[in-house]
Amino acid sequence: MLRRLEIRDIVLIETLDLEFGSGLNVLTGETGAGKSILLDALGFALGRTAGRGLVRAGAGQGSVAAEFALPPEHEVFALLEELGFDAGDGGLVLRRTAAEDGPSRAFVNDRRASAEALAQIGERLVEVHGQHDERGLLDQRRHRALLDAWAGLGDERAAVRSAWEARSAAVRALAEAEEQVARAAADADFLRHAVDELERLAPEPGEDEALDAERRLMQAAERIREEVAKAADELSPQAEGALAAALQRLTHVADRAEGRLDGAIEAIDRAMAELAEAERGVAEALEALTFDPARLEAVEERLFALRALARKHRVTPDALPGLAERLAADLAALDAGAERIGALEAEARAAEKAYAAAADALSAARRAGAERLDGAVTAELGPLRMEAARFATRIAEAGPGPEGRDDVAFMATTNPGMPEGPIARIASGGELSRFLLAMKVCLAGRGAGLAMVFDEIDRGVGGATADAVGQRLARLAGDAQVLVVTHSPQVAAKADRHFRIAKSSDGTVTRTDVTPLAESHRLDEIARMLAGERVTDEARSAARVLIGKERP
Repeated sequence: MLRRLEIRDIVLIETLDLEFGSGLNVLTGETGAGKSILLDALGFALGRTAGRGLVRAGAGQGSVAAEFALPPEHEVFALLEELGFDAGDGGLVLRRTAAEDGPSRAFVNDRRASAEALAQIGERLVEVHGQHDERGLLDQRRHRALLDAWAGLGDERAAVRSAWEARSAAVRALAEAEEQVARAAADADFLRHAVDELERLAPEPGEDEALDAERRLMQAAERIREEVAKAADELSPQAEGALAAALQRLTHVADRAEGRLDGAIEAIDRAMAELAEAERGVAEALEALTFDPARLEAVEERLFALRALARKHRVTPDALPGLAERLAADLAALDAGAERIGALEAEARAAEKAYAAAADALSAARRAGAERLDGAVTAELGPLRMEAARFATRIAEAGPGPEGRDDVAFMATTNPGMPEGPIARIASGGELSRFLLAMKVCLAGRGAGLAMVFDEIDRGVGGATADAVGQRLARLAGDAQVLVVTHSPQVAAKADRHFRIAKSSDGTVTRTDVTPLAESHRLDEIARMLAGERVTDEARSAARVLIGKERP
């Protein structure tokens, strides 16, 4: 529900704060008072394209904020989450600013938003209906969903969508298997030879690097061993014996040196220990550097084989194990291709059959629902003084898809014997307005938190017809918030809240103001609508009669 509309410096509106309520909200005023400005401002806040000259002259910048109160289950919250906006506590504020010489800026709950995101959100909050309703009920792209919602076909639609997804998955699996088999069959001989060659070689991940390191070590081992052997010769027993002899002599006289030899003795002890450790390390290195020439030959042969096969397949040696797996899978698919494709074909046929059954059931339910809808809308046309008009839902076969195999379009004829056609081309302006009202009364959902705006949808009608229009708007307002711009006193009399739009000028500045009307002022406004500029007592009496009528 639209709870509040704040307008600042838009066209002729300087400052305007309006609070709306549930039910029927009526806006009236003389021609040219600025009713279109109000709707343009609301549309601007909802993300619709703004025309030139939106900002009030001399203001530099204008803004419109629309505040909504929504039930937790409202569909817009899923969209807000998808777009990355905070859903808040059920309140939602759309705000948009326009600069006189720059681009507009949009905000959702005070977070910056693109114009596209604002428009997506706005479309789920407010519907605007008028004589040029190409964005609403006259948009044929919406007719199928409208029919399904009215007929309560949610389960049938879900079944079709699920069957379509299963069908699509089966078709994809079959196509992929056929492509794999075709790719493998094109080079079957090469594939078998390559798989055999790879299986015989059996490459392992990281093997090339390990073999290369081992080969390089063995190639350098002989030269390294020569140097290590020379070092071992230098570490001869004579060196150890010389240190031992020196230690013995020093130890023999140490007690007479009054401690002066203690440091030297300890150092020789450490040197002898380190010398022994060095000898062990050199001996171990000599043993490790001993290699088998046959092993070097085997390593080089393996390494060269890996690299040759990698060059042949234009991959790195490390990629050979993965290549072996892929080629083996292709070969297995080729060998088992006919059997697998046969099974997938059977699955695809079963999925197609299940989809066809679900789509047929949905089509049958749509045709039954369309017949009921046609009767309901046509029944609404009689009281609107369109007794000869007929509404018809055309269902034609279309290509299969997640929504079924039906193309749905709302058609009409206004004269007996004339062929049916799209409502937008068949009906005149006044007839179109009444068609739209009849359709909306029948198609309106309940409890969705939706606001609907009717822009002079009662244009061109009066008397009993205008009264019938007012009754239907009031009935519609029992299920959703309705805002109506009207010149009809019969419609205004049905209002739950009444606002008067007026234009004033001080000779320099022209302004448009909107005033909520108390009951007494509302009576005067309806009397003005009945009598014109001079309001008489008779007009006031007639207004009381209109307001006092019991609502349907």
